[in-house]
Amino acid sequence: MLYDRTTENVGNIIEFGHVNTRVPDQRLATLFYVTGLGLTRDPYLVTGVDNMWINAGTTQFHLPTGAPQVLRGTTVLALPDLAQLVWRLERVAPLLQDTLFRFEETTGGIEAISPWGNRIRCVTDPITRLGIIAVELDTALGTAPGIARFYDTIMASPASHQGGIAQIAAGLSTTLVFRETDRELPLFDGSHVQIGLADFASPHARLLSRKLITEESNQSQYRFQDIVDPDTGALLCTIEHEVRSMRHPTYARPLINRDPTVTNNRYAFGREAFVLGGDIGGIS
Repeated sequence: MLYDRTTENVGNIIEFGHVNTRVPDQRLATLFYVTGLGLTRDPYLVTGVDNMWINAGTTQFHLPTGAPQVLRGTTVLALPDLAQLVWRLERVAPLLQDTLFRFEETTGGIEAISPWGNRIRCVTDPITRLGIIAVELDTALGTAPGIARFYDTIMASPASHQGGIAQIAAGLSTTLVFRETDRELPLFDGSHVQIGLADFASPHARLLSRKLITEESNQSQYRFQDIVDPDTGALLCTIEHEVRSMRHPTYARPLINRDPTVTNNRYAFGREAFVLGGDIGGIS
């Protein structure tokens, strides 16, 4: 049997960490991300009222308090049970009625809109049963080929483009997708994604030579936000990247995930945790 071995290539982006958007109300964020989507607030780090880390498998949403930010695109979230998701969203809907929150069932998934307009497409996935499996970003017409070249050349991560869509491998189970649109794009508001690199220094040098580094955070982290054509330097898209090394203190940090089907009224001893690699927990 012949195998396409290239499908196993991970590339230099070996971890997708989180999507970060500011939210003005931590209570409403809890209702949507925890009670509605069924995700888990990290019990160990960032537990105050000025920020919230939400665990989703091996990935996270970071939700610092502030003026709302809306990602220019869609986060694709794998969940184990869409019927349970609809049940939960129906029950939080009255508490979110004066916000932008809404949801609808579509072919293959559930489209959920956060109280501030962030789009999250919830799907089932046989490999990644829980976690962010894609971040799809809107970009201007004609930019997809250059974006693919940027990630391939600058970030050393496998990238392809076809039909106005650029796709970039971002870790074992997440894909960055840039989708061309003729719609007017809103101004960049500072939202960001976080990635981890195996070769941390070489992309930094290439970005630095193009004056694209926006923050030298610390020894294990830096940031950039402009994606440019590596051949011409033309600006193609803007989305902040928080870039970490494998020596960052939180690299591959194990995350606690609960099984939202287990409640005080439907409790099963020892089944509170969602096991990423095993059978789906909860009560059948």
